[in-house]
Amino acid sequence: MAFPNSQATTFNDKVVRQFAIMTVVWGVVGMLVGVIIASQLAWPELNFGISFLSFGRLRPLHTNAVIFAFGGCALFATSYYCVQRTCQVRLFGDKLAAFTFWGWQAIILMAAVSLPLGYTTGKEYAELEWPVDILITLVWVAYAIVFFGTIGTRKVRHIYVAN
Repeated sequence: MAFPNSQATTFNDKVVRQFAIMTVVWGVVGMLVGVIIASQLAWPELNFGISFLSFGRLRPLHTNAVIFAFGGCALFATSYYCVQRTCQVRLFGDKLAAFTFWGWQAIILMAAVSLPLGYTTGKEYAELEWPVDILITLVWVAYAIVFFGTIGTRKVRHIYVAN
């Protein structure tokens, strides 16, 4: 979508690019874990007797990696890309946008370590323990500030439905 008078050099594409790259990385990781646990259904000995490689420990890692790591990074990348272009302004708060990227990656790494080790609440799709949940809340609040701050400083009167 091209707008008259818009200059691509004013957009913060660094954070968009970072999230896009990590979308691919976490997609490959999450789907590879899925292939491993699917293989374990046919050959249970593929866990080599190591508890943190068992199906029960890797299944939540697979679902969280595909849904939250892969899907979450894709959501951040696309929303940050679209909101800048539809509002014709740079993202509100570059440092806060960078925090959303690094904070989200830290959350994913915490999940990738804690879930196979068995640190989990045991609730489907809400397995992460409360300290990680607090960081998730902080990242999403920061995301809301960046996203709605960008809309609030827009140069066009209309708010596009894509936002």
